[in-house]
Amino acid sequence: MTTTGQPANRLWDAGLLTKVVLTFALLLSAFPIYYMFIMATRTNDDALDVPPPFLPAGHLGENVQRLLSTEDAYFITGLVNSAIVATTVTVSVVLISTLAGFAFAKLRFRGSKILLGLILVTMMVPLQQMGIVPLYELMVTLGWTGQLQAVILPFLVNGFGVFMMTQYASQAVPDELVEAARVDGASTLSIYRKVILPALRPGMAVLALLVFMQTWNEFMWPLIVLLPDNPVVQTSIAALNQAHGTDYVMLFTGTAASVLPLFVVFVLFGRQIVGGLMEGAVKA
Repeated sequence: MTTTGQPANRLWDAGLLTKVVLTFALLLSAFPIYYMFIMATRTNDDALDVPPPFLPAGHLGENVQRLLSTEDAYFITGLVNSAIVATTVTVSVVLISTLAGFAFAKLRFRGSKILLGLILVTMMVPLQQMGIVPLYELMVTLGWTGQLQAVILPFLVNGFGVFMMTQYASQAVPDELVEAARVDGASTLSIYRKVILPALRPGMAVLALLVFMQTWNEFMWPLIVLLPDNPVVQTSIAALNQAHGTDYVMLFTGTAASVLPLFVVFVLFGRQIVGGLMEGAVKA
């Protein structure tokens, strides 16, 4: 019971207006995605109908076949390349961020506050836009233009990820737990593996999702540094738009196919992601 005599769980009951507003916002946000998948099952004639169709048809297989057989976009190559790039970058960012977060939050060393401050500065400056010319010159010097490592290397470390894991480790892992492990003779690496990683798992899931989505949707840098016959999925869609700009159904099908892996990630890791967000909100 609360001090006003109402049950504590009543404080979290949403009113009718709140439910109506949230339902409207949900429908407004989900409708473009729903319409995109609907049009992926339709024909170009349906795309021009007024009012537009709101129910699926039976042309999805045909549209997917046309998409995959289009030579202008190299769509299968784009999907595979995006999966490789996004997975590699996500694993690297999560690993480095947890290591750095553990060091900044629980280890004491000279200059830690200065280094963390420099990392925060990188979050305030659009380094990719400001450094795109020297970064491209570096890729040319290394001979990496047109190759996947050119879109992987610049994103292997993420300042936001380091800051997020530092804050999460500060709250999720008590100092007494780290000290107890040291008293028991655990090395720093053992503390990281057996104490820090299990506590950071919810935060790691959230960070992995954010990094995967950001990397999967990256467009400008791959467009500059990769060749048309070795694209990522976003540049494949851009090439598809240039070659078949009036084939609306093919564009809808390609966009739907590019979004589908993100849905799979949400389905597979949704529980950990929601748990991480809720745990962070409770600790905050």
